[in-house]
Amino acid sequence: MNIIIYGATELGCLIATEFFEDHDITVIDKEEKFTGNFNKLDIGFVVGNATDVDVLKKANIKDADLFLACSNVDELNIIACLTAKRLSGVRTVCFVEKEEYRTSLGLSKDSDFTSDLYIDEIVWPEELLTKDIFRIITVSEALDVENFANGRARLLEYKIKENSVLVDKKVKDCEFPKDTLIVGISKDSDLTIPNGDTTFTAGDKAIFMGLSRSLDKLAGRFFHEKGVSKKVTIIGGGNVGGMLADLLEDAKIKVKIIERNPKRCEELSQSLSNSLVLCGDGTDLNLLHEEDIAHSDVVVSVTNNDEKNLLCSLLAKQLGVKRVISRVEKNANVQLFEKVGIDIALSDKTAALNEVKNNISGGKADILATVEQGKGEIIEIKVNDDKFDNKKVMDFHMPVKTVISVVQRRNKIIIPKGDTVIQKGDNLIIFTMSENAPTIKSFFNAV
Repeated sequence: MNIIIYGATELGCLIATEFFEDHDITVIDKEEKFTGNFNKLDIGFVVGNATDVDVLKKANIKDADLFLACSNVDELNIIACLTAKRLSGVRTVCFVEKEEYRTSLGLSKDSDFTSDLYIDEIVWPEELLTKDIFRIITVSEALDVENFANGRARLLEYKIKENSVLVDKKVKDCEFPKDTLIVGISKDSDLTIPNGDTTFTAGDKAIFMGLSRSLDKLAGRFFHEKGVSKKVTIIGGGNVGGMLADLLEDAKIKVKIIERNPKRCEELSQSLSNSLVLCGDGTDLNLLHEEDIAHSDVVVSVTNNDEKNLLCSLLAKQLGVKRVISRVEKNANVQLFEKVGIDIALSDKTAALNEVKNNISGGKADILATVEQGKGEIIEIKVNDDKFDNKKVMDFHMPVKTVISVVQRRNKIIIPKGDTVIQKGDNLIIFTMSENAPTIKSFFNAV
């Protein structure tokens, strides 16, 4: 696939790094010298502004399959996408930082507009991040939550604590509930697909997939889940903090928001109906004590500053908060946050990268989600090849290690075993390592 990226930003670099080995990448930016990771990639560069027709032509826009606009200026991204669409009809994805563009830009081919100029997809990374945080909050103890098949199937990730009954047990001896599968284990940031002899150790991250009701049983039996969180404190009342509070209110969860800006506090007080908005600094230990933050079920720090989020999160942990979620602006800091004791560190750029993967996958396979910073992928493949019809899972003999985790057969959801028979027309939700995803797609003729 020929991909043009407008903007040598951190997100642009992440996208280029992820896909340059399998796709032809061209980056457009006004800067003549590219530093850092860009210099290490085998990709093309065009100096200039992607709103310029001549620059787009120089980048061979007519031969492009996908145009991604991720500069730091929303208005330039929008104009660049519209110009690229006008020149070639290429699929366009526009990243924006302002809510008004996400909610009011109706330039889609399915809208009521009669213009032949439109943007195929508007992506607001902060919105994606907010949804990720909300899903995690609403499942106690979970490090990651992904929903499939309209919520009937799920992926849940948990950390194995030192006092867990799973410590030193082999997978085959754990007796997990019916209709659940353990599909991955991360040990010291090394993600693998386990077998029956794999042994759990304290600190491992275990990834499960299965029917939602069965995963509830799993959580109750092994991870002490006692319903959703009841009290959440949010530090930072910006876009993410405000949207998250709104979602939590709808879920009947008590919310406190700590925000420094008095004007923003007033706006939040008017837009939220049941949340307590406090004007103050989330790094003020006296304020945290006075507001009894220690008794929050979850503290979420979502300012737009990594240093402040880290400090707020560490203070919350020091006060005894059991579950702390922190926003990370610089993607490279995610592992650092987790190493110093933050339970969950999330980046809106990682969420944005996952959206790009959905656009790039194409063909007959879709990427539904990624885990562990993109090391694992969940892909959906429709079985169209006759050679797989009425064949047992155990007889597939796939070329790389992978797990067929969910089978969707019309309105039926099946968590397969080795003797489960696959039928033509089934949709398979598969867990595999990211580097093996192309091999799996090729195996199922889904490229």
